[in-house]
Amino acid sequence: MPHLTASADARRIAGGEQLGFGVPGYAHPLLAPAEWAELARPGTPLHWAVLNIADGPGSRPDPHCLEAAGRLRNARERALHGEAPDDTVRASGGRLLGHLDLAHGERPFDELIADARSFIDWYRIGGFYLARCPADRPGLPAVRRLTGTLHALLAESDSADGGGRLVLGHGTHPYPGYAEAADQLVTFQGPWTDYRWSQVAEWTADYPPERFAHFVHGVPRTHLEEAMRVARWQGAGTIFFTDRNDRDGRSGQSDPFAALPSYWDEIVSRIGPGISE
Repeated sequence: MPHLTASADARRIAGGEQLGFGVPGYAHPLLAPAEWAELARPGTPLHWAVLNIADGPGSRPDPHCLEAAGRLRNARERALHGEAPDDTVRASGGRLLGHLDLAHGERPFDELIADARSFIDWYRIGGFYLARCPADRPGLPAVRRLTGTLHALLAESDSADGGGRLVLGHGTHPYPGYAEAADQLVTFQGPWTDYRWSQVAEWTADYPPERFAHFVHGVPRTHLEEAMRVARWQGAGTIFFTDRNDRDGRSGQSDPFAALPSYWDEIVSRIGPGISE
């Protein structure tokens, strides 16, 4: 069993929260057509997926990414506004998020905003994933300034229903103040060997599961149920688990999250449909 703080354990003992997927960024649609097709398949419990062309939006619109973005956007429209909004198609109503690399606070504000505008103008994204986000207290004011501006840009966009969604990709528990700077925080990103014994920060017990996401690679099929139990007990509502790792050549990618896990259909069936916002 993972080590949990007493307060978090008390808050999550029921473990009944509904999980859904957050996809940190599949490979380019030409290299990962099956992955992108799965995102729009009815019954996929998708919360959001990240579009990353070249550590950002690229220098010009990519026709293959435009097509993939359009399919996911149409699936969301059917899920939220279709004739039968309560059936399993509702589960494929995830948002497409643009990838912004904060480089741990080193990238200039104006450069990030220029990338954000390109994502909105070209791909009509529904939010942003802020990769390599600072996690310490000194970095918080700059992140707040950035997220405030991004929320304003999304509010002006006709594609970001509900004002859009912002996810901070810390990969670890940040200073608690970051919880008020965005919609969701990635508080774990790493291998299963670390995750199964990980500890959850006490302050997270003050927030509901939809505020946190966990990305775990190297999860064996035989430990899927245990991994899902850890996520629920630690209060994460969004997950991505894969049996791939950063030395896995099966996908041709060094990023273990760039391709589907071998047990994709199984984990989809374990979580089940019915995700909605």
